[in-house]
Amino acid sequence: MSEKSELENRLAALPIFAGLSRRQLGKLVDQSKRVPHPAGREVATEGEGALALHLILSGKAEVTRHGKAVRTLGEGDYFGEISMIDGRRRSATVTASTELTTLAVPHAVFERLLRDDAGFALELLKVLCGRLRESEPA
Repeated sequence: MSEKSELENRLAALPIFAGLSRRQLGKLVDQSKRVPHPAGREVATEGEGALALHLILSGKAEVTRHGKAVRTLGEGDYFGEISMIDGRRRSATVTASTELTTLAVPHAVFERLLRDDAGFALELLKVLCGRLRESEPA
């Protein structure tokens, strides 16, 4: 199986991308970039602008906000969607806690998906709502 087909299959298995056609998945993979990050590297920095949504293909990352640990991300998780939607600076720092590989989806590609695919937008809203609920005090 080609690397592209493997990535398409991995994306199709994620709820957020499950509604996309094979053609859309292929386009998404073609327009995105696989990026390796060594352990300890900041992949996203709180307060900076965002150029891409990152989907974790392998490894783990820590999310911190104002210096406090918020959550751990692993394979299949993604980050950067909030800045992609509202155009504001990143709300958290993401640091590779192990060797990490992400698929970086450029802003223009992400925005086009949001605009053109209601299923994608709905799944993203569900994820954002879940994260909001997690951040509420008990």
